[in-house]
Amino acid sequence: MPICPECESPLDFEVSDAEEGDVVVCDECGTEYEIVAVDPLELAKIDEDFDEEDEEEAEEEEE
Repeated sequence: MPICPECESPLDFEVSDAEEGDVVVCDECGTEYEIVAVDPLELAKIDEDFDEEDEEEAEEEEE
């Protein structure tokens, strides 16, 4: 079972059913992670302050 990097509690989800893009929330601390790879399992913390406006600005800067 995967462990939350923030609080080191077990993340309660079925790894075999996980798909890239799924969001997993730690039951203990509430931190959200996006599944970015499934083999091997790789999680990326979702930045709570990042919203669609920030995403649009980032895309404009890339152009």
